[in-house]
Amino acid sequence: MSILADSFRVAWIDLAFIKRNILVVLVTSLVTPALYIVAFGYGFGSGAEVEGFEYIAFMIPGVISISTMTSCFNNVAQKVMVQRTYYRSFDELFLCSMKPLSVILGKSWAGMIRSIISCTVLYAIGLIITKDMQFSLQAVAVILLSCLTYALMGVVAGMMSNSHLTLNLFTTLVITPMSFLSGTIFSLEALPEIAQGILYVLPLSHTTECIRSTILGTEFPWISLAITLVYAVAFVLVSRHLVMKGRNRYG
Repeated sequence: MSILADSFRVAWIDLAFIKRNILVVLVTSLVTPALYIVAFGYGFGSGAEVEGFEYIAFMIPGVISISTMTSCFNNVAQKVMVQRTYYRSFDELFLCSMKPLSVILGKSWAGMIRSIISCTVLYAIGLIITKDMQFSLQAVAVILLSCLTYALMGVVAGMMSNSHLTLNLFTTLVITPMSFLSGTIFSLEALPEIAQGILYVLPLSHTTECIRSTILGTEFPWISLAITLVYAVAFVLVSRHLVMKGRNRYG
C-alpha cells in the first residue's frame, strides 16, 4: 500500500491541474476522437458493415483504443520529458526514498485519468447511437489495462527523450502509424497475411482486439490480453531501470 500511497503523492500536482482545468481537459481529449467518428463513422462508413456489425459500432471501440494510447502516451511522455530535461524537477524524485515503482506509477496516473475521461464519454456516445455495442465490466477492466500500458510506455519514452524533437520523432515513427494500422478503423483481415503478422507485433492491435471483443460481445482474445500484459510488464521493467540509473547518478 505504501507504493500506491507514494505514487499518488507524486501524481498530486498533475491531478490537481486536471481538477482545476477539467473542462479544457475534456474538450481537448475529445476533439480528435469525435472527428474520427464523424469523418469515418458517418462520412466514409455510413450504412456499411464490418465483421457482421455496423461500421460505426465496429469503429468506436477502435477509437476508444486509440484514445487510451494517444491520451496516455502524449500527456505522460511530454510531461516527463519536460520535467526531466528543462525544469529538472523530475531529478528531485531521484533523491526521495520512495520506491521506483511509486515514481513510475505516479507519473502514469494523470495520463490515465485524462484517457479515462475521454473513453467514458466515447463509450457512452457509442451505447446511445448504436445497438450493437454493449456495456460490460470486462470492457472497463480492459480499457483500464490499456490506459496503464500506454501510460507506462509514455514514462519510458519521456525518460529516454532529451528534447521535443526526439519525442516527436518517436511519435511520428511509432504512435501515428499504430493509430491507423492496428485495426482501429478497419479490419486487419482485409490485409495480406504478412502485413497482419507485422501489425500483430504492435501493442495497439492487441488492445483494440480486447476492447472491441468485450464491447461487441464477440469471443475474447486471451492471447491478445497476454501480449498486452507482457508489454505492460516490459515497460515497467525498462522504466524502473531508467529510474534506478538516474538515482545512481545522484547517489
